[in-house]
Amino acid sequence: MTITDDLQKLLDILPQDLRQTLEKHPQRDSLVEVVLDLGRRPEARFPSAAEYLSEVPVTQEQIDDCIQRVGSFGGDNRAGIEQTLHRISAIRNRSGKIIGLTCRVGRAIFGTIGMIRDLVETGKSILMLGRPGVGKTTALREIARVLADELHKRVVIIDTSNEIAGDGDVAHPAIGRSRRMQVAHPELQHQVMIEAVENHMPEVIVIDEIGTELEALAARTIAERGVQLVGTAHGNQIENLIKNPTLSDLVGGIQAVTLGDDEARRRGTQKTVLERKAPPTFEIAVEMLERERWVVHESVSETVDTLLRGRHPNPQVRTVDENGKVVISRQVIPLTSRTLATVNEESFATSARHSNGWRTTGQMVPLPSLGSETQNGSGKSEFDRLLDESLSQFDDFDTESRYPGPNGEDLPLHIYPYGVSRSQLDQVIQVLSLPIVLTKDIDSADAILALRAHVKNHAKLRQLAKARQVPIHMIKASTIPQITRGLRRLLNLDDPEIGDEREMQLFLHSASDDEIDALEEARLAVEQIVIPKGQPVELLPRSASVRKMQHELVEHYRLKSDSFGEEPNRRLRIYPA
Repeated sequence: MTITDDLQKLLDILPQDLRQTLEKHPQRDSLVEVVLDLGRRPEARFPSAAEYLSEVPVTQEQIDDCIQRVGSFGGDNRAGIEQTLHRISAIRNRSGKIIGLTCRVGRAIFGTIGMIRDLVETGKSILMLGRPGVGKTTALREIARVLADELHKRVVIIDTSNEIAGDGDVAHPAIGRSRRMQVAHPELQHQVMIEAVENHMPEVIVIDEIGTELEALAARTIAERGVQLVGTAHGNQIENLIKNPTLSDLVGGIQAVTLGDDEARRRGTQKTVLERKAPPTFEIAVEMLERERWVVHESVSETVDTLLRGRHPNPQVRTVDENGKVVISRQVIPLTSRTLATVNEESFATSARHSNGWRTTGQMVPLPSLGSETQNGSGKSEFDRLLDESLSQFDDFDTESRYPGPNGEDLPLHIYPYGVSRSQLDQVIQVLSLPIVLTKDIDSADAILALRAHVKNHAKLRQLAKARQVPIHMIKASTIPQITRGLRRLLNLDDPEIGDEREMQLFLHSASDDEIDALEEARLAVEQIVIPKGQPVELLPRSASVRKMQHELVEHYRLKSDSFGEEPNRRLRIYPA
């Protein structure tokens, strides 16, 4: 990396004694900012620590002398030094007099975007997030230069505080061939953004610090006109933008949606859920956690949808090693019983596959080591321990049940559900200990389990499955019996013996005494009267929720049942096959 900072020009505006101290300081080249507050000791801040430059408090004369050496302060209380990237910010008292200065060093670092250069070249809009001082503006400046000089695009920078291209009418060389539009008043930034598109025909618009609703709307307008956007916003992570009503439109906006009964049942959620309102303004988001550790969300829409469903996204983590090489890994999410299926899906996602789409191995692939993991006494990391515990349910398949399936596949089987309740699928897989992992990606699926009605009305799903040679297995309804039979067919397992204790657990909701008694009554009626004697049976009156469980149990035996009578005496009648 090549660094240009013109540091001497910033030191020249400081009082003479402070300037001489900094010029001789061993950490001079890594100086971040100098703070001058009236009546306090002057302070120099470095990346690792801060230290006082003098034991003598700052006087008003010293502050006034500094102000005379810099440009005029704008509406955002910021000024600069002409032909440099330094920023001087003012603190005023109630009468408007300047009583404090923050003199921040501006540096042009060429090569700082090596970690995301491939994303910049895609032409997609990119949003940079991160805490103050992590290097967002520096990265923005370098992105503008690369797009203009190396990719030969028409780039216009909206420079609200003259922080990207420096103070003065002539832009700093660090932005290359990019053009810079200055903003007279910070509150009018959104108007300058629109003006840039209408008047100067850019291919790329670069914006620093999108902070108001009007600016977020202007950014959406620009993106919808086919212009690539590169910008920064307040917030460390995407979650911060989702919770920020002012800026949530940058990631698509959030709205509450009321689902119909059937859709809520299919999803296994409440009737009122949060959903993304529109496509996000920025297609890619980069969370700058540290100067050399960035988290990349390659699809903002997928990340937002995943977060709104209460799940953890699995973004890329890009770091730079000692040799300057970019290392790309995946962020490991916390392991809990709720995220077990997701973790299994990600863990097996890179396993090799047969040419016909079936997986060649069910073993876990090595995951990148985490430097922050704590080691226990056995030498295993905490992540390894949790992973072993979470996958203990598959131990039986490693010894007895890990056998080739009907098509030569290895277990566990990866299933892509479509239109089938994920919560019911999880329940069946967990209770029956089936060697199945649910996946959200058709490319990593061995088979698709879908509702028959949904498949008929979804030609695209059939085309995708055909192109990827993934078989579709259909069930009539998203009920426990139908799901159980569908999964058993996929695994080529025979139906269990009548009265299998684990099968009975599938139909229990709260495991109350009333539920257990009702299911036992229905089971005995089927096994002792309806099947052997071929006679219909009427059960005792039950509540609607308990009758539903009895209906599902009867369907499990492949028999039919009806409810009849008036509440509170409404009850089940079971018919022979």
